[in-house]
Amino acid sequence: MRVRTTLLIASALAAGIILTGCGADSSDSSTSSAGMADTGEKVAAAPQAAEGQAADRAAPGQNVPAQAPDLGVDQRSIIYRGSTSVRVKEVNAAAGLATGIAQTAGGFVGGDNRNSSSTGSGTATLTLRVPADKFATTVDSLSKLGIEETREINTEDVTEETVDLDARIAVQEARVTSGRKLLAQAKSLDDLVMLEKEVATRESDLASLQAKKRRLADLTALSTITVTFLGPETPGVKVDDNPGGFLGGLSAGWDALLASLKVLLTVLGALLPWLIVIGLPIWAIWWAYKRWQRNRPPRPAYVPAGLGSLPAHPPVAPPAESPKD
Repeated sequence: MRVRTTLLIASALAAGIILTGCGADSSDSSTSSAGMADTGEKVAAAPQAAEGQAADRAAPGQNVPAQAPDLGVDQRSIIYRGSTSVRVKEVNAAAGLATGIAQTAGGFVGGDNRNSSSTGSGTATLTLRVPADKFATTVDSLSKLGIEETREINTEDVTEETVDLDARIAVQEARVTSGRKLLAQAKSLDDLVMLEKEVATRESDLASLQAKKRRLADLTALSTITVTFLGPETPGVKVDDNPGGFLGGLSAGWDALLASLKVLLTVLGALLPWLIVIGLPIWAIWWAYKRWQRNRPPRPAYVPAGLGSLPAHPPVAPPAESPKD
């Protein structure tokens, strides 16, 4: 009996331990499942939260004006312009070599104005467009074609303007797109006419901005070089060394006075032959007339016919004196 009782108690304890372990496993499983579900919800919600934060960060920046980033010299938009004058023995030959230099650098000739002369005083002025990165080397190559007399280099940084144009073009493109959507949804004739006019205005503004952007892109991509070749006997290019300020104004006024006097003397010189040819005969006729007037006898006084001499007036008697008392 004692053995059977002991076995029953042991069996009951074993069953209780087994049931307790199963309950713990099921609790752990449910806890793990719940944790996985929570993790999945967090993962799913993370992109939405990130999108919301990105939208919140982007919204305040919509009203911030576009500014050029802190770029290096190689990344900025710079317009290069240069001019040089070179004295050469053969103007046409030097112009041909300059054309080859521009084409070798990947550019072209934008203008060619030549004035040939057999006396060695010819000139040639070429406008060359070359890539910006070949600007300095091209100018140096041109100066080696002869004796360089003048050189002038100018640069203009248009990075800020380029960035501003990009921002304005993006905004204007969005306005054109929204205008076209509204135009597609127009239901009345008045709305259709009004929206067509508004869309046309927006498209015109967009085209103007895009044209400015293309112009800037052309100027920054291709630099401009104006080279003047002078013959051996051609006068040199005059350099403007006029000072500014009071002295500059005084010098300019004096030059204007001399120029005015030169013009006046030129006019007088042109009129002098006419004054001699026409003025001398007129003066001779006037002088002869005045002399004839002086030598002519005086005319007698004019007396009307039928009138004689007037009778003499009788003498006037003095008034009689009154008697005194």
